[in-house]
Amino acid sequence: MTKRNWLREPLLHFLLLGAGLFLLYHWVRGGETDAPREIVVTEARAEALAENFAKTWMRPPTALELRGLVDDFVKEEIFYRESVAIGLDRDDTVIRRRLRQKMEFVSEDVAESRQPTEAELQQFLDTHADKFVAAPTLTFQQVFLSAEHRGDAARRDAEKLLARLQSGEDPAEAGDPTMLPPSMERATPQEIANTFGEAFATGIEAAPLGQWMGPVASTYGLHLVLVASRTPAKQPTLAEIRPIVLREWQAVQRQQVNDAFYDSLRRKYDVRYEGELGKLIAQAPAPASAPATPAARP
Repeated sequence: MTKRNWLREPLLHFLLLGAGLFLLYHWVRGGETDAPREIVVTEARAEALAENFAKTWMRPPTALELRGLVDDFVKEEIFYRESVAIGLDRDDTVIRRRLRQKMEFVSEDVAESRQPTEAELQQFLDTHADKFVAAPTLTFQQVFLSAEHRGDAARRDAEKLLARLQSGEDPAEAGDPTMLPPSMERATPQEIANTFGEAFATGIEAAPLGQWMGPVASTYGLHLVLVASRTPAKQPTLAEIRPIVLREWQAVQRQQVNDAFYDSLRRKYDVRYEGELGKLIAQAPAPASAPATPAARP
């Protein structure tokens, strides 16, 4: 790889931005490199977190849930201390959660300062192709027959009406009154299911084009259906959905930078859990999204 090509590597840009963030942070802090500072999670604090959880969910938290609550408290405490240390609390009366958000905004600004190249967006689209697939669509008409009103005769009546529709009878003059739409244009399977129910959406997936078929059952009754057109699922090009891909790419970048920034701060702290609840927390596995923590010291 030539020197010029190396300078164009996205990974190099990301590392330089990250290094700049942390150099700026240490410059604001005066270059201090203190040993890890201690955060004590008292048993009273853990009990209060567990009690708040129980009031919300009407049950006590599991060991894993309690570990998550405590890890979130630790994260909030770290962001609060670091916010105060670099002066983000000056002339600001907002609660400590706002200070945590300010610290997170510092790293988000770095993530948002770089715009991706077209090649990066294309690679992101290719890697996450399943997230961007355009759903298939159907355009169809339907005639409704009420099973509630027709009872056991509903299916027999539907079969007779189907023959008449196939012979050219006007669908607008057929069937029973209903609040359901008589047709849908370019509707996705999910949109159809939201309107008619999953059973109906599944029942017309493979319906032949241009001819009346049925009856198809739904939670409302029976339906005779004519599918006018069908478009298959499609993988759109980057040009067609660039704003959507850009938004998703930026969200991933923000999360990665936020996680890396928090991990760098978290390593500066020695978290200690006290009491029996501390032992319980230490035994629980760390949540997948949370950084590993030292073993509890009761």
